[in-house]
Amino acid sequence: MERTLIDELSKQVGKTVFISGWIAVRRDQGKMIFFDFRDRSGKVQGVVLPNSKAMDTAKEVRNEFVVRAEGIVNKRPEKNIQQGKQNGDIELEVIGLEILNTSDTPPFNLADTSDIDEQIRAEYRYLDLRSPRMHQNMKIRSEFVRRCRDFLFENDFTEIETPLLSESTPEGSRDFVVPSRLNPGKFYALPQSPQQYKQLLMTAGFERYFQIARAIRDEDLRADRGFEYTQIDLEMSFTSMNEVMETTEKMITKTVESMGYTIKEKPFPRISYKDAMEKYGADKFDLRTEEEKEKGILAYAWVVDFPLFEKTDSGKWTFTHNPFSAPMPEHLAWLMQGKNIGDILTTQYDLVCNGYESGGGSIRAHKPEILEAVYKVMGFTKEETEERVGHMLKAFRYGTPPHGGIALGVERNIMNLTGETYLREVQAFPMTRGGQTSVMKAPKELSVAQLKELKIKTDSLDKK
Repeated sequence: MERTLIDELSKQVGKTVFISGWIAVRRDQGKMIFFDFRDRSGKVQGVVLPNSKAMDTAKEVRNEFVVRAEGIVNKRPEKNIQQGKQNGDIELEVIGLEILNTSDTPPFNLADTSDIDEQIRAEYRYLDLRSPRMHQNMKIRSEFVRRCRDFLFENDFTEIETPLLSESTPEGSRDFVVPSRLNPGKFYALPQSPQQYKQLLMTAGFERYFQIARAIRDEDLRADRGFEYTQIDLEMSFTSMNEVMETTEKMITKTVESMGYTIKEKPFPRISYKDAMEKYGADKFDLRTEEEKEKGILAYAWVVDFPLFEKTDSGKWTFTHNPFSAPMPEHLAWLMQGKNIGDILTTQYDLVCNGYESGGGSIRAHKPEILEAVYKVMGFTKEETEERVGHMLKAFRYGTPPHGGIALGVERNIMNLTGETYLREVQAFPMTRGGQTSVMKAPKELSVAQLKELKIKTDSLDKK
């Protein structure tokens, strides 16, 4: 009883096959019952004829039941052919039907879930994901990541995973922290990015690293930003801004064009941060015409020449992207002397596409004195700098090569490919706008036993 996928049925005309999947649609016309069967590969119409041994079971079956069907693949009569539809020229004559599992009536129409309340979609996300649009979005995401990974392997990159439990890092956003049972009162932090670990891998001599990295930031939620996200993270030793940008550009171009998309301009145009702010009022912008938007054109561009520092509300200097970015070589002396701070430009480069920031990176500080100078400008003492990044300063004293890289946001890139405007439409199990998990009920209180084991006291524990 070998299973045939639905998208293979067109090659099986006249043969008896077995398919397994879900009932997408059931239409009872009295003497005959029609079904639209669905599996991971697509849909096909099936019919149970009068006097078929499958009729009794067919009368019990409802939408979203999981079934195994035996049937004969028949050509449709010419007048019944549905042009442009998958399997529109064939039909499955069902001669056997087995119910593998039943289904309650779904809480919404699975054909199109885009207008369903967010909370309901999150509660029943496993049903939401059955919709054709969400299924397609997940497949596009998978293909994009696979093609990028293939490109990196072809270009001598090594895939290396970095830790999820780490030290709280100074990378701009709030950390999610995890209490340590073995070290009461101390906490791990979940990674906002693999920034420091990938620089340490350059110190370790791997030269070309990448990973499909999970990153977590406790920041304000919005349409294109969530607590959790995925990035294609890469780093290169003995490199330059141009080489990192050109490598990234080749990867993006090869990936999206092989997936059937069109890029507006190649090579990607480059614009300074200053010019972008003056012309567009922001450092991310959409270069497409209205006609190009309708056609799904991808308009990539690089933004360069960012300032290394900016003033906080309190009047102190802080980094604009992260403290590990190196200054432009011609501005290194200013940094080391603590002069012209507001004029120092960094080797940061951001990739924008269709109005979204799709990636960002820089050439990194690879000498301890450069990193120390950055922290000095921000008002840190030597002791405070040592406390925050002493492990990096130590590593840099052991022959760290010049290096740089980039992180590409998977969700942002898939939003560009699919035309979606909400992050949740390109993640399998996203958070709601209120920070609630899909399906499961997190965040929620821990049990008294858990809190006591972790040596954590809360108001709710005191009340108990």
